[in-house]
Amino acid sequence: MSESERVLFGGALRYDLSFTRHEMPILRMKLWAMARQFPAMMSAVAKGAWREDRTALVALLGAEIGQGFMRAFTLVATNQVLLALFAAGPTPARLSQALPALTAMAVVAVLSSLLSAVSTAASGQLEPKVERVCTARFYRGVIRVELAALEDQQVHRALDAGRFGTDSIRMMLGSSILVLNALIGLVAAAGVLLLLHPLLVLMLFLVAAPKGWGAVLSARRQYESRHTWIEHRRAISVITQKLTDQACAAEIRVHGAGRLLVDAYADMSRTMEREQQRLSRAEAATQTVASMGSGLAALGAYGVLWLLLAGGGMPLAVAGTAVIAVRSSSASLMSLVMQFNRLYEEAMYLKDWEDACTTARRHAIPEGGVPLKGPLEEVRLERVSFTYSGAAAPALHEVDLTIPRGTVVALVGENGSGKSTLAKLVAGLYLPTGGRLLWNGTEVREADRETVFDQVALLAQDFPHWPMTARANVHIGRSDRRLDQRRVERAADGADATDVVTSLPHGWDSLVVKGFERGTELSGGQWQRLGGARARYREAPLMVVDEPTSALDPKAEIETFQALRDLTDRGSTVLLITHRLAATATADLIYVLDAGRLIEQGTHPELMALDGGHYRSLYEIQAAQYSVVAADTGSASRCAMSAEDAQ
Repeated sequence: MSESERVLFGGALRYDLSFTRHEMPILRMKLWAMARQFPAMMSAVAKGAWREDRTALVALLGAEIGQGFMRAFTLVATNQVLLALFAAGPTPARLSQALPALTAMAVVAVLSSLLSAVSTAASGQLEPKVERVCTARFYRGVIRVELAALEDQQVHRALDAGRFGTDSIRMMLGSSILVLNALIGLVAAAGVLLLLHPLLVLMLFLVAAPKGWGAVLSARRQYESRHTWIEHRRAISVITQKLTDQACAAEIRVHGAGRLLVDAYADMSRTMEREQQRLSRAEAATQTVASMGSGLAALGAYGVLWLLLAGGGMPLAVAGTAVIAVRSSSASLMSLVMQFNRLYEEAMYLKDWEDACTTARRHAIPEGGVPLKGPLEEVRLERVSFTYSGAAAPALHEVDLTIPRGTVVALVGENGSGKSTLAKLVAGLYLPTGGRLLWNGTEVREADRETVFDQVALLAQDFPHWPMTARANVHIGRSDRRLDQRRVERAADGADATDVVTSLPHGWDSLVVKGFERGTELSGGQWQRLGGARARYREAPLMVVDEPTSALDPKAEIETFQALRDLTDRGSTVLLITHRLAATATADLIYVLDAGRLIEQGTHPELMALDGGHYRSLYEIQAAQYSVVAADTGSASRCAMSAEDAQ
């Protein structure tokens, strides 16, 4: 660990993400234990590929197996050529005898090229298709997970881990092909050598074993180094990203933070350079030992060949074929070891993907149910309670309230009182853990949740800032319908967002994200107006609004609340959550929550008439702040006038 890493991060910069548990698996498992799992890994890949494109999979397997037979045939043909060339007689006669085998080898070479082309084409067709289908399957499951389940830590980690496995099946497919190719090459060479002479198979093992040992050792050393140093690379990445971050640009220049970060990059990179040098020296030593072992084995093998040749137990042509087979098998063995390591690692991420898909199905929002009866007339809560997973106390406790059609209903309370939880229950995002929540008399647990969602528009304080055009940011509010520009513009007018869009360099086609052509950046207030247009574009009978004016100036705030009130004239219902209690004075009905319980309800005058009432207390505290500011401003003005009089 470099000194800069200790100073800036206090130690290794470790991610607390699901995939990190797979960072050192190969080092914890012996090669033979991995080999035993190979059939199961291949089966998982084959099942996925079989589901998506059987023709391409059959073509791919046929091409690879065919190439294996071609390799075996090439070795046999090579043996025939050598037998003919080493036979007694005139050279022209020997060449004539070798011609059929040479012709067969040429034909096999052409067929092997064709099979390789078929394999490449089938792989290119199969891999992206499998990746696309598996990735889409994962995300389709994720978007239907119940919100309460998604907020559960274990469920979220399982889904997060699955995200890293969506491309593993493609990688596994490619690695499986290379592993299969290498295995077929080894089996073909060993089979031919076994036919020629059983001792030749032993020769193959003696010569290839040291090379295989070296390949395994080098692969594991590189793997261990890569994952041991992964936190170091993360730290370097965090530093270098901040150097070009606009949000950090001012302090980088004024505070001199840039010099610190660049010096830290150089320090940490020098530390990594020493690791690369260590790896290079270790790799050189391993290659030397492996080559020496393979060389000694080759000497022993050649000694066996010499004895067989001298004793007449093997023709010279067979010995030549054996040498060619052994040399070609070494490359196959190296590829087999490298790809097998990768295949095993990706298999664990694929398992995460399968677990995530299963988790998503288990916690999915149920499909179907009782359709809602007619347009929204009333939402009613009867002794509704809700407890978050793992929480010791309920967030809402036996709440009774009614939200009538065409009204502005305000939810008031301090932070943590349960306002946002209640709003999510009304919107169908949560299901009550106790009591009943009824839409037009239909219990939400029995209702078709899609029809509930269809009647709700959301405008949350932290609504998404989609990295799309201004038009798409509005249209995404009702993306299940065809884009209607007139509706988009009407929604923008209602949310006072038209001036925001016309001020953009490319109007509705402006990308509201920096760093791209036609891209621009919006202020918090501009985003809030655009979010309001999105909620209006949805044209839902119930609009749930959570702190809709937090980034607006006072004049725009008043206009926004008036616009929400105007929605009720057209029959819409507004469920308003706000800490600006001046806005609740015009609400038709106010519900006051405290620690998850409904403690007061009524209109603004009714609640203000309650001596010692919670709502009245909160309202007077806010009103007093404005009074103090006004008093201070008046006092300052009087002091200034007195000073002028004194002069």
